[in-house]
Amino acid sequence: MPSLSPRSYLFVPGNRPDRFAKACAAGADAVVVDLEDSVAAGDKMAARAAVAAWLTPAQPVLVRINVANSEWFRDDLKLGGKPGIAGVLLPKAENIEDIAIVARHFGAEAPILPQIETAQGFWNALAMARAGGVQRLLFGSIDFQLDLGMAAQEEELLFFRSQIVLISRLAEIQSPVDGVTTDINSAERVRADTLRAKRLGFGGKMCIHPKQVPVVNECFAPTPEEEAWARRVVEASAAPHGGATSVDGKMVDRPVLVLAEKILASIAQLRHH
Repeated sequence: MPSLSPRSYLFVPGNRPDRFAKACAAGADAVVVDLEDSVAAGDKMAARAAVAAWLTPAQPVLVRINVANSEWFRDDLKLGGKPGIAGVLLPKAENIEDIAIVARHFGAEAPILPQIETAQGFWNALAMARAGGVQRLLFGSIDFQLDLGMAAQEEELLFFRSQIVLISRLAEIQSPVDGVTTDINSAERVRADTLRAKRLGFGGKMCIHPKQVPVVNECFAPTPEEEAWARRVVEASAAPHGGATSVDGKMVDRPVLVLAEKILASIAQLRHH
């Protein structure tokens, strides 16, 4: 059975090794040990050393390294080849040359996830999505708004979110991952943001607190109603009939059947996982 694309990406600061195991036990589909935004400049070296010492194949994690034009990037690349790295996040990704550098150091066994967080990164997103080793794109909505001088209103990002979904489909990579919800105390805000991302075609969401994880996972999983509908569609399509198939008073054509089959396949993957 194909592996399930992660729905939830839980970030944990790289300078807090005491939290690494707790993050891995929080139920997220993927854990991101962060060396970038959550680590102060003076703690970068210690955080990298802590991550290198903790990494283990028993608990594979993603690692977010520092920006390619930062003073810490080259040293972060030395983590390449360490056991237990399930993938690499490249923040503020802007060109395929930096992706190629990361790929050379971390190897084919560590997928690359570029974060689209700047105007230049968005402009080059299709080229980066098609670069070797890239698994899926992540949308860093907060940094993106800052780079473009946009007000912190989510509706202004609709165009950019939709384009990242389109770009991912054109590049034939996994559906993209939406940015964080900064309100860690409102499950309803996390739910609303996640459901919006799902409607737009995103396949996952970044989380900054463990209690956001179950909400995100639930939102990206098919509902019981969706499962029941999908089973009715598949059963109706398989039954002998003399004309067009209909379910719940609506015509079932090939695209509808494909959607139903995808829903059932994702349910099977989740249960297997």
